[in-house]
Amino acid sequence: MTFFSLLYGFIILSISSTTSDSWKSVAPGMDFQILKIEKPTSTAKSQITVVRIDPKLWELVFICISQTGETSGKTAREWCKSYKLTASINAGMFDTNNKTHVGYLRYQKHVNNGQVNNYKSIAAFNPKRDKELPQYKIFDLDVPGVTINSILKDYSSAVQNLRLIKKPATNVWNQQNRKWSEAAIGEDNAGRILFIFSRSPFSMHDLNEELLKSGIGIVAAQHLEGGPEAQLYLNVGNVELDLFGSYETSFKENDGNNTAWPIPNIIGIRPRSSVNNDR
Repeated sequence: MTFFSLLYGFIILSISSTTSDSWKSVAPGMDFQILKIEKPTSTAKSQITVVRIDPKLWELVFICISQTGETSGKTAREWCKSYKLTASINAGMFDTNNKTHVGYLRYQKHVNNGQVNNYKSIAAFNPKRDKELPQYKIFDLDVPGVTINSILKDYSSAVQNLRLIKKPATNVWNQQNRKWSEAAIGEDNAGRILFIFSRSPFSMHDLNEELLKSGIGIVAAQHLEGGPEAQLYLNVGNVELDLFGSYETSFKENDGNNTAWPIPNIIGIRPRSSVNNDR
């Protein structure tokens, strides 16, 4: 058994020893990898954790306090424990009411925010029953003919967020001085879901470059949350990841955060066998 203890949470593993630049299988249709960094950061341990999920075996869900009726958020770990999820990550940035997602967010019949803003990325899932479509797909809203209405004709769940990587594998961020811990969601060249987390603060240009050079096959990604609110939790088999961020330019410019913050909205996963198929 191998144990890793990290300042920003913990990772507990009991997996056969493999090289650090390869995927580790943790369940059927689920792997994770800690990426080697070409351009190390000066704050926190320079690494990016990626969980790769086959959407044919695992179902994406939204859990939001606007849906559950709760009055306050939970940490990613608490959301998983309360709703029997295998993993969860931020659903995206939220408004000052600590409830409403800042872009469009619909999960089946529940609409958290029905307003479309200028963010260019939509992650869609729950394809309509009469459609032969990928279970999960990230759309770019600046592609001709792609609109929220065209997406919703095919998918019953969609979340709009700030775009990081445009299809096919284009870094759309210019270099900037601002940097932060990051939680993101992506799609690879086989249509798999990528949950991405970095405690290490990067500019989004540099984060994108690390992801594109890593060999994980990423073709699209969107920003979910930065700084101390960024989180990723996974508990499956003998693997548990409880990761949360700290650094954010002009907000918390240090690596001192040692507690996961409550968040109101998450994207979670659970095995398809446990899903209510009522679309």
